[in-house]
Amino acid sequence: MLELKNVSFSVKRAGDRSGETLEIINDISLVVEADKFTVITGPNGGGKSTLAKLIMGIEQPTSGQILFDGQDITDMPIYERAKLGIGYGFQQPARFKGMTVRKLLAIASGKRMAACECNDYLSKVGLCSSEYLNREVDKSLSGGELKRIEIASILARDPKLAIYDEPEAGIDLWSFDRLTETFRDIHKAKDGRSIVIISHQERIIDLADEIILIKDGRVAQSGSKEEILPVLGFGPSSTTNPNCVMIPREYPVC
Repeated sequence: MLELKNVSFSVKRAGDRSGETLEIINDISLVVEADKFTVITGPNGGGKSTLAKLIMGIEQPTSGQILFDGQDITDMPIYERAKLGIGYGFQQPARFKGMTVRKLLAIASGKRMAACECNDYLSKVGLCSSEYLNREVDKSLSGGELKRIEIASILARDPKLAIYDEPEAGIDLWSFDRLTETFRDIHKAKDGRSIVIISHQERIIDLADEIILIKDGRVAQSGSKEEILPVLGFGPSSTTNPNCVMIPREYPVC
């Protein structure tokens, strides 16, 4: 289980000599239970990606506490969090010149992997093993290909808590279908794993057990999809909410 207690994160304003800070995350408290599929959504610039980075340890909170399975990980470095079973998929994945896809999957899994095992993970993200297994994870890959390979590596890692920052970005429709099915299958397994996805896509949001709406660095609303989807402007009842205003990426702010 992941728990955030009154977490805040602020940065100094660029070029501002007054010492004033900009609050990116403001006093957020939330719980992600084991076996749960949680989607974090909200308008661009609301703090969603920053929140994910705080959970992974890429950024450190200004105040507050982060607990994972009851252990305080607030000041723990990234590699220690990874050892505890937290995995992270970047919005813009890194490239590794000289490293093949097969090697990356093996490193992620922590063991040598047969070609058939690699094929299984690649097929889950819509990639053909024979075409990608021996390719380098470098500039020869498109952004969409790189994103899918990164997701495959997280699947191979099999973390207790997997965090994906907009996994649909740059992925074609067919691969997105496969990816959605993969997330659904992982969730159906109910093996204590938790998934946290940052997304604006209705089809991914619709998979969630809980939806957390982040706006202006705060939790604006949270609840089940039955409660939150109409608020987001999705579903048959969305048009009945006069307070919803659509913003870029088809996300409404109510």
